Amino acid sequence: MSNSDPKTRPRPGPWPPAPDSSAMPPSSWAKKTGFRPKFSGETNASDSGQISLPAPRPREPEAQPDLEAGRARPQPPLNGVPEREVAAPAPAAPSDKDQTVKRRKDSNGGSKVAANGPSGPNGQAAAGPTEPNSQPRRPARNEEVVDVLPHGVDDDENVARHSHMKYELRDTPGLVPIGLYGFQHYLSMLGSIILIPLVIVPAMGGTYEDTGNVVSTVLFVSGVTTLLQTSFGSRLPLIQGPSFVYLAPALAIINSPEFRVLNGNNFKHIMKELQGAIIIGSAFQAILGYSGLMSIFLRLINPVVVSPTIAAVGLSFYSYGFPLVGTCLEIGAVQILLVIIFSLYLRKVSIFGHRVFLIYAVPLGLAITWSAAFLLTEAGAYSYKGCDINVPASNIISEHCRKHVSRMKHCRVDTSHALRSSPWFRFPYPLQWGTPVFHWKMAFIMCVVSIISSVDSVGSYHASSLLVASRPPTPGVLSRGIGLEGLSSVLAGLWGTGTGSTSLTENVHTLAVTKMGSRRAVELGACVLIALSLVGKVGGFLASIPQVMVAALLCFMWAMLAALGLSNLRYSEAGSSRNIIIVGLSLFFSLSIPAYFQQYGISPNSNLSVPSYFQPYIVASHGPFRSKYGGVNYVLNTLLSLHMVVAFLVAVILDNTVPGSRQERGVYVWSEPEVAKREPAVAKDYGLPFRISRVFRWVKWVGL
Repeated sequence: MSNSDPKTRPRPGPWPPAPDSSAMPPSSWAKKTGFRPKFSGETNASDSGQISLPAPRPREPEAQPDLEAGRARPQPPLNGVPEREVAAPAPAAPSDKDQTVKRRKDSNGGSKVAANGPSGPNGQAAAGPTEPNSQPRRPARNEEVVDVLPHGVDDDENVARHSHMKYELRDTPGLVPIGLYGFQHYLSMLGSIILIPLVIVPAMGGTYEDTGNVVSTVLFVSGVTTLLQTSFGSRLPLIQGPSFVYLAPALAIINSPEFRVLNGNNFKHIMKELQGAIIIGSAFQAILGYSGLMSIFLRLINPVVVSPTIAAVGLSFYSYGFPLVGTCLEIGAVQILLVIIFSLYLRKVSIFGHRVFLIYAVPLGLAITWSAAFLLTEAGAYSYKGCDINVPASNIISEHCRKHVSRMKHCRVDTSHALRSSPWFRFPYPLQWGTPVFHWKMAFIMCVVSIISSVDSVGSYHASSLLVASRPPTPGVLSRGIGLEGLSSVLAGLWGTGTGSTSLTENVHTLAVTKMGSRRAVELGACVLIALSLVGKVGGFLASIPQVMVAALLCFMWAMLAALGLSNLRYSEAGSSRNIIIVGLSLFFSLSIPAYFQQYGISPNSNLSVPSYFQPYIVASHGPFRSKYGGVNYVLNTLLSLHMVVAFLVAVILDNTVPGSRQERGVYVWSEPEVAKREPAVAKDYGLPFRISRVFRWVKWVGL
């Protein structure tokens, strides 16, 4: 047996290097790396770092494990002559003896194990075939390993199955499982799809019927664009829908000075202005993707840029969230508490193998709170003698009714007539609100917003590919996905959803929770979404959700969006002082600079014509830029009042000018096109169907 005393142990040969005399205790090392001994009859390691075998075989030297590399250490040289390296076990029985094992525990108590091959930065597997007897490189003690979702290659040089996913990208388990999982996938993201119309349509002066029609249109466009993205775009299982990235600029356009003096039907007029701006901005995004400019722009986008940009999107709506919840605190606060309890305290409760409370936290909380509010309304808790909710507040004479009109409006669930007024069948069609109106200043704002949307999608593509695909996509596939998102947003502009259609950031969280990465499940769910959009009563039912419940759900959704943005830092060295300062400055200035623009020129006692939660979006009328060019003033005042724009500008400038290594910055590593073409698994993951790729062979930046 080899001696564990570092003073009497013979000096090893040139390979492997001599380990430190004070080896790391296996108890802490195993927790950090997930090392699992494979030796027969092995017990726990002792404090000396030596593995004890109860019954060693005669005439066979004991193999001492290397605690740094996670494999058997070669025997020391005899008589000063180094021996040959220990041969690796035969590849016929796959094991973890001769390869690095990494285990990563997720936040839900699960574990992700990746074996059979080392992974590169950001989860990209090493290119080229691996020799069966080759030993993986031992990392240096001062070398940090990026904490990503790794994956490996099996014996057939195909990508090994991710142990943390039930179904992967190309799996087709059957019609019934696909249907159930697809419905579950969309139901868990219900809030992200329908909540934006419930905010912008009332802000435009639309009626309950208009809100129901817009919700049906959003469902239709979301289903169509999801089918396009999974078939001809990135081909990842990402649901397309109205992104929160477009919400703040849409509210800024809605509250423009020229629209506040309109009389009559403001909804259709403002919607046509929004349609024109979205179409121009989306066409710019399509050109950015299909022209190949996105591949060049991709060099500037890294996790340190994506994290504060997406986090600023969620943090920017703090003035809308709880102030509106406070209008009926007993309903809104209960809604928030229920979602928190389901998603955090009951997240590990499993029913029939499914974490029901974690997956359906939003719809469950909405259903329970809505039912409770309905019972309170029917019991007369919000009925006051002599007061009628249908009478406008300006016509109410009684002081008693004036005092309770706010509670009657926000707490009652029977104030909406969307369900009764909506038809049973309605087909959403393009230009249903009229011909779009184009103004260059609003179109320029949407062009800038489309860049922020592309940054959001880059982070979603990378994170979701590590969960469900064989490798990260190539720059060409990513450009193709961004280009198709631009075309999808053009469709959203033509149909009149009020926002663009992009890959929802919440996709990554939903994929990790539901463990359903099948592309077919998302496509089947998209078909169901299109069918539901044709039933007008569905849109009317969703449009009748009380506004205070919408605000309560948005508080949770925006908080999760901010957290998902910051989670991109796991691909970089989050503890680096460089990254900490860049992210901190980006987040602080994303809140402080827009606050300066939003408060400029407003006196404390000024009587504004918009609600308090919409005041941050009227900056175009009182911002600090007041030159003789009104359009330029509008653009600069509006853009610099958007939190995500300021966060992106600060982060992209600092991250690309402050020196830092690629590992420290966590530079996204995308698959090389030539390597991807040689691997059948990657070609099947991202290749276009129906041999359409032959058409694009002359355009190298939209294919593999």
